[in-house]
Amino acid sequence: MDILFKVLANYGFEREECSIQEFGSGLINNTCLVKYKSEVYILQRVNEKVFRNPFLIADNIDKIQDCIQRTDIEYYFAAPSRTLDGKSLLFIDDHGYYRLFPFVPGSHTIDVVETAHQAFEAAKQFGGFTNVLRSIDIDSLNITLPDFHNLTLRYQQFLTALENGNLLRLKECETVIQALKDQEGIVADFEKIKKNPEFKLRVTHHDTKISNVLFDENNNGLCVIDLDTVMPGYFISDVGDMMRTYLSPVSEEEADFSKIVIRDDFYKAIVQGYDIFMHDELSATEKQYFFYSGKFMIYMQALRFITDYLNDDVYYGAKYSGHNFVRGVNQLTLLNRLLEKEEALSGV
Repeated sequence: MDILFKVLANYGFEREECSIQEFGSGLINNTCLVKYKSEVYILQRVNEKVFRNPFLIADNIDKIQDCIQRTDIEYYFAAPSRTLDGKSLLFIDDHGYYRLFPFVPGSHTIDVVETAHQAFEAAKQFGGFTNVLRSIDIDSLNITLPDFHNLTLRYQQFLTALENGNLLRLKECETVIQALKDQEGIVADFEKIKKNPEFKLRVTHHDTKISNVLFDENNNGLCVIDLDTVMPGYFISDVGDMMRTYLSPVSEEEADFSKIVIRDDFYKAIVQGYDIFMHDELSATEKQYFFYSGKFMIYMQALRFITDYLNDDVYYGAKYSGHNFVRGVNQLTLLNRLLEKEEALSGV
C-alpha cells in the first residue's frame, strides 16, 4: 500500500487525505478506487507483462485526446489526470507503471450484457469512438499489442501446434481440430480484406466487451474506457468482439454448451447501435462484411484456446484440467450457432 501513496504523492495528494480500496473486475491491470478529500479517482497499475511498453499506450491516449479536443464534435473523453510535472503515465523504479483517472460521477460498468438496450448503447459508444477520431493520422498511432487480431497468424500457430503439440491432446481433439480446419475459409476472407482498398484502417478499440463502456443511472452509454488496446485496425475487430461477447447469454467459460444460443435481438441492437455513427463511414463493401465480423472473432478465439490446449496451456493457463479445451469447444459451438443464423441475420 505504501507504494500507492508514493504514486499519489506525484499528483499532489497528501497521504492523510487519501483512502484506497480495490476496485473492478479487470483481468489485466490492477485497479483501485481512490478518495482524496471530496474527489474520487481510479488508479491503475499497467500490466507490463502484457503491454511491454506502456509509454506507447500513454502516447496513443495523448494523441486521441488531442484529436478530440480539436474536433467540433461533442464527445466525452475520460482523460487521465496529470502528475505535478505533467505526465499522464508514471513510472516508479521496481514498482511499475501507474496512471490516474477522475471517476466519472454517476457512472458504472456492467460485466455481463443482460439486455438488448445495453448492447445497443455499447455498440453506439464504440462506433462513436471510432467516428470522432476519423481525422487522426492513423499511422501516428502505436501498435501496443503486435498481431493481436491477426487471424492468419493465429491459424498458423494452430497448424504449428498440430505438428508439435501434446500427442495425447492431439488425439483427444481430432474432431474439434477437423471442425476448425473446415472453417479455414474465414482466414481466406481475412486475407482478402487486408488486400482490399475498400477496407480502411481506423482507430479501433480491439476489446469491446461490455465492461469497457461506462453507463449512467439509466443504462445509457457515457463513454468508452480502457484504451490500452486502441491502435489501427479494421472495424471487424470491434464489431466481431461485440458479437462474440454479447450475442450469447453465457460466456466462454460455460461448459454446458446447450446454453449457447444467438440472441437475434442483441445482434440487431449491435447493428443499429454501431450504425448511428458509422453508417456514412463504412464503405458499401465493409457493410457486406458486418456479419463476417462475428465469424472472424469467434473463430479466432476458438483457434487460440485449442492451440493453447495442444501446447499444454502455456499462454492462458488453466484453472482445471481441460479448461482451454472447454473454452475452445465453447467458442466453436458459438461459431456454429452463428453460422446457423447467417441467412436470417446477414440482411439486418
